[in-house]
Amino acid sequence: MPVVMLIRHAENEYVKSGRLAGRKPGVHLNEKGQAQTAALAEALRQVPVKAVYSSPLVRTMETAVPIAELHQLEVIVNDGLLEVDYGEWQDRTLKQLRRRKLWKTVQNSPAMMRFPGGESFAEAQLRITDELNRLAAAHKQQEVIVCVSHSDMIKLAAAYFIGQPLDFFQRLIIQPASVTTLHIAPDEGARLLNLNHIAYRLSDE
Repeated sequence: MPVVMLIRHAENEYVKSGRLAGRKPGVHLNEKGQAQTAALAEALRQVPVKAVYSSPLVRTMETAVPIAELHQLEVIVNDGLLEVDYGEWQDRTLKQLRRRKLWKTVQNSPAMMRFPGGESFAEAQLRITDELNRLAAAHKQQEVIVCVSHSDMIKLAAAYFIGQPLDFFQRLIIQPASVTTLHIAPDEGARLLNLNHIAYRLSDE
């Protein structure tokens, strides 16, 4: 039963301004995000991390690399951790999206939601949970692995592994550079050890 640390990427200007980055390339961490990542990596220095996996997007890779370097590891790019494909909603502000009829579906009935030109929450959940089960099966009992991903993807994974209906996954909160930790055993189920844990404190907070 490996320990899987799901880490959301740190802050970027899209997070700060309330814009949906989705899979848009070239979205880098901002100054605060870089500080969060450095502090998080230091907080995890004593954790015996065996592998670091990351969504291929820039903001997740920039979060994963400092953690991997402290443990003398290479980041393994993993497409199963990639952000939800928001289709036509990508690069829109949340203020704009809240005015759309589908916004109520996203918030209240997400199991029924497919993004125009993109994927459904159900497909995204299946993608990440299949990948996490595969990674858990590939690692030894009690090994610790880090998986750097995105807010909705981590919420979808946590909801699935604790048996929470997909329609309730929006009730979970996953902040930038937070850690959500699961014990995953493909044949025995999973245990949630923490959710949205902030493992560091910045000097200006």
